[in-house]
Amino acid sequence: MQDPQAQPIAPVPPGGGQGAHAAGELPRTLQYRFDGPEDAPVLVIGPSLGTTWHMWDRQIPELSQHWRVFRYDLPGHGGAPAHAAASVADLADRLLATLDGLGVQRFGYAGCSIGGAVGADLALRHPHRVASLALVASSPRFGTADEFRQRGVIVRTNGLEPMARTAPERWFTPGFAAAQPAIVEWAVQMVRTTDPGCYIAACEALAAFDIRGALGRIGVPTLVLVGAEDQVTGPAEARTLVAGIPDARLALVPGASHLAPVEQPVAVSDLLLTHFSTAWQQDTSAAIPVLPQAPGAAGTAASFAPVAEIAPAAVPDAAELAPDDRYDRGTRVRREVLGDSHVDAAHAASDAFTGDFQELVTRYAWGEVWSRDGLDRRTRSVITLTALVASGHPEGLAAHTRAALRNGLTPAEIKEILLQTAVYCGLPAAGAAFAVAGKVIQEETTPPA
Repeated sequence: MQDPQAQPIAPVPPGGGQGAHAAGELPRTLQYRFDGPEDAPVLVIGPSLGTTWHMWDRQIPELSQHWRVFRYDLPGHGGAPAHAAASVADLADRLLATLDGLGVQRFGYAGCSIGGAVGADLALRHPHRVASLALVASSPRFGTADEFRQRGVIVRTNGLEPMARTAPERWFTPGFAAAQPAIVEWAVQMVRTTDPGCYIAACEALAAFDIRGALGRIGVPTLVLVGAEDQVTGPAEARTLVAGIPDARLALVPGASHLAPVEQPVAVSDLLLTHFSTAWQQDTSAAIPVLPQAPGAAGTAASFAPVAEIAPAAVPDAAELAPDDRYDRGTRVRREVLGDSHVDAAHAASDAFTGDFQELVTRYAWGEVWSRDGLDRRTRSVITLTALVASGHPEGLAAHTRAALRNGLTPAEIKEILLQTAVYCGLPAAGAAFAVAGKVIQEETTPPA
């Protein structure tokens, strides 16, 4: 069901200028559509996880008066080809490949949530392409890696229904959700029609995304826009972005949660118009000039004017984010496989007597063996579960059952592994393993209430 107030997308004849383009034969590009004059500078706008380009429908009538607006869908979203992207950088590369094919070299960029992460990645790796940037409901690091990997486990086990069912409480304020049931149902359907594999891959991409140490290298004028009631990537994350990006301002939108463009369309449109400005330079670069940052600029509602609200941000040193030896690599892989809470507990329990052993485990097991290219992590989890049963070490099964789920094994596959061990390792050992693994699977795969 589509948003009843959204602007419809009319069918476009082959070769038409505006409308949707499905690049099914080109998995390294993205599904896209254009709105606005063909000779106007290009403004790219990116969606949030679980949504489609329709989340920006309410901004199009206003934005397309000034720019040629380019919207895209994430892989597997909105009927786009289900070619999963492994990382935020992969998504950004696909977007650039799509724009390159259209002859678009320089553009403004606004993105929501993971769409904002794509914009930040572009500004860091391809600063000459991005003239101005707006990060909506975004963050330099989205929650914790464990949170997004567990979300992937839940989807892999239960499908997208748990995510669809809880989307309204993540995306909208309670008052809006109660008053706009048709829009809430439209949002739920966007999630339900997403390809599960692509959704899981996007969760993995967000789990690995962390640019806290690189914010100072974003050199383009940046608007950081956030709903005042956003519980997903809220004002605290927005202030971290503003504190770290040299030329950034904060816009706090009252009465909005995570999908502020849907919930407060007029305010968001006004803020984007103010930031990207209306004084376009019609040249070959299609550069987007920076609006003079004067309060009360024409076209902006005064109650939603950008606020210079900068708070200190704890940004780690770049060196901490660039592991270059076995121990640092091992720490990263160990956290990705076993989870932050497990590794933090192991470090907290270590002391002068056991610290060297923890370093040995991290450097050798995780920095060397688990980091080798010869086997993927799913296969390594299969071997590890089997070895733990065979060697009679059920105390390690809980952690590695969680790891197996995060590495892509399903509960059904784990069951088959343990059944196989019953034949070759003995019924008592397999029975003990089933007890441990069953409890972990129940905990990890049960959707939030």
